Amino acid sequence: MAALVLSGREVAAAVMEEVAAEVDALASSDHVPGLATVLVGEDPASHTYVRAKRRDAAKVGIRSIHHQLDADSSQEQIEDLVRSLSADPGVDGILVQLPLPRGLDEGRVVGCIDPGKDVDGLHTQNLGRLVAELPGPRPCTPAGVMRILSHYDLPISGRRVVIIGRSFLVGKPLALLMATKGADATVTIAHSRTVELEALAREADILVAAVGRPKMVKATWVKPGAVVIDVGINRTDEGLVGDVDYAEVKKVASAVTPVPGGVGLMTRAMLMSNTVAAARGNISGMGGVS
Repeated sequence: MAALVLSGREVAAAVMEEVAAEVDALASSDHVPGLATVLVGEDPASHTYVRAKRRDAAKVGIRSIHHQLDADSSQEQIEDLVRSLSADPGVDGILVQLPLPRGLDEGRVVGCIDPGKDVDGLHTQNLGRLVAELPGPRPCTPAGVMRILSHYDLPISGRRVVIIGRSFLVGKPLALLMATKGADATVTIAHSRTVELEALAREADILVAAVGRPKMVKATWVKPGAVVIDVGINRTDEGLVGDVDYAEVKKVASAVTPVPGGVGLMTRAMLMSNTVAAARGNISGMGGVS
């Protein structure tokens, strides 16, 4: 039986429809949510991502405020800009496109974002709220993964989850979301130094690949009937491919996300969702954590 294709396009469309309705409701109260994007340097991929995010904002009625800085901008210039955006009442959400050019301290820049405007969910205060299971913006890619599983009614509670990748952008926050009360999965984080990684992956009911290695996860890594979530987006000579060998894995898995058309679209949709939540929080005085 062929695997169910977990379409990020379908789920993202549902999220964007919800966001557009919320933006309309806020606009009727004379508040149009504003999303500020900060792009430093000339990295082509970063420019592509920011253009896509700004298009998404326009589709749902979010006001886009873009700032482009030269690659040789100083740490202080970038931090000053972010602080000014944090203090601007017309800005509800702030996105600093990562990675920054070499030599810049990303942690310091993210730390300058007002936590209530941190629509990427990467400020240490918001990551701490995630650990403590308190309300707050969640990192967009992990939130997108959770929404896909929910949309397709794929159970998490009691399942064995293996996440290959331990970044603070995806692996670690996703592990926390899946293990939190209410989700109740049993989660293992694996990485490049994990002993017998293939055998460990085969134990997973839900296998998540987030390592940035094209087609690393083969069919032999997947327990028959497992759900496979591919977070990877890799540019190769054959085009965009994920961290999962999709053609082979879909013969073994019960459900799998494609690349493209999977988790990447959800990351952008959840950014819009976080921006609207931040706007609601700013109006209520809760700083985006409501």
